[in-house]
Amino acid sequence: MKKIKYLLPLLAVLLCATNSFALVRVPPIIGSNMVLQQNAKATLWGWGDASERFTVISSWKTTPDEVTSSPAGKWKIQIATPPAGGPYTITLKGRSNTIVLENILIGEVWLCSGQSNMEVSNNKQIRDELPTAANDKIRFFQVAHASSEYPQEFADGKWVACNEESLKRFSAVAYFFGKKINKELNVPIGLIQSAWSGTPIELWEPQSIIDSDADMIKASKTIKTVTYRPDKPGLIYNSMIAPIISYTIAGTLWYQGEGNVPRAYAYEKMLTGMIADWRTKNGNEFPFYIVQIAPFSGYELPIDAALLYEQQTRTLKYPKTGMVVITDLVDDIKSQHPIDKLTVGNRLANLALADTYKKPIPLPEYRNPMFNRMEISKGKATLYLDYAPNGFMLKGDAKKATEFTIAGEDHNFVPADEVKLDKGKIVVSSKAVPNPVAVRFSFTNIAMSNLFNKEGLPVNPFRTDDWK
Repeated sequence: MKKIKYLLPLLAVLLCATNSFALVRVPPIIGSNMVLQQNAKATLWGWGDASERFTVISSWKTTPDEVTSSPAGKWKIQIATPPAGGPYTITLKGRSNTIVLENILIGEVWLCSGQSNMEVSNNKQIRDELPTAANDKIRFFQVAHASSEYPQEFADGKWVACNEESLKRFSAVAYFFGKKINKELNVPIGLIQSAWSGTPIELWEPQSIIDSDADMIKASKTIKTVTYRPDKPGLIYNSMIAPIISYTIAGTLWYQGEGNVPRAYAYEKMLTGMIADWRTKNGNEFPFYIVQIAPFSGYELPIDAALLYEQQTRTLKYPKTGMVVITDLVDDIKSQHPIDKLTVGNRLANLALADTYKKPIPLPEYRNPMFNRMEISKGKATLYLDYAPNGFMLKGDAKKATEFTIAGEDHNFVPADEVKLDKGKIVVSSKAVPNPVAVRFSFTNIAMSNLFNKEGLPVNPFRTDDWK
């Protein structure tokens, strides 16, 4: 009798578990108040009974869609979405239950990821926004911190409208980006924040990507073990990207890199490998826009940050990528967290408006000047730069562009004596280097040059050499 007494509660638990599995279910990111990507095949997914056939009724469509779950009880379907609008409902009708997802908007959806500078919220700029922040056309989904040894299917969070309370806890960069896109396009904006302070890039991609290259393997083995985050490749990807990566998006914003400065040599491979993996899992080659890390005096070696800048810049050869430079936005060189997130968000928005949405923003107003090539003649180095067709300007009191150094065959860099600015090119020289072979610009941890294109964007740090 005692055995039966103890077995009955266990049997009841098992029956409840079986019945709950038979219900049609969706993950938190597929929920009421969500924003779906407009004019797209928006992916919905979840679980149900094995081989269960059920209907998906979208209120903007005249006919329902049908889907059948797999023998393992999983299902996925793509629903055609209309142009921006709403609110709408989606009803999932299964054998055992019905789910009604309400207050759905159709618009533009962006994934916003990275480490602390993406995660930072409630700074002074955000506090200034709070009294007028309420905007039901901007919705947030914040993925809760979690890690796992294996890819997960469930990421905790919920869709909420932008208001004074929700904005206090949301990414400042993502918000300012979304605010400008919402204003310029006049469509609903969905922002998915999946970020974690202090995290190196290795944690945001599968272990298999890291294991595909010797440099990445070498670099990943030097990740420091700390108490505030996981310390092995893939652990955050498994819990904070894998469960949401199927969600249909317009693009991704990425603000990360400080955690990889000590091993910058592998960063380009890691970043492009991650981009490729996320795009493959999502099923779309979405745009991927990055924020170059800011100058900071706390790195170990004098050009550690510059080497990471260089790796981020090389990533731009990869399809449908872009980058904003923020060397001019540092208020405290001893802090890794520049206060100005408004300008960062606006620069990212300009990049998206021009490249993704094809708005008529003049090229120099969203592309930072980039080094193209160098020519040496009569002791002078002529540097040709892209994205400065109207020439350059100086900010501040200095009468000469700062942070140019020049070297000969001896690899000894000295400050340039003369810097002549012209449309699309810059001529530099030094009396101490009669036969120059290499030039570097802002190629240190703390360089904040006064050189901008005429549209006010800082020149991207660069070097013409590949010396170790």
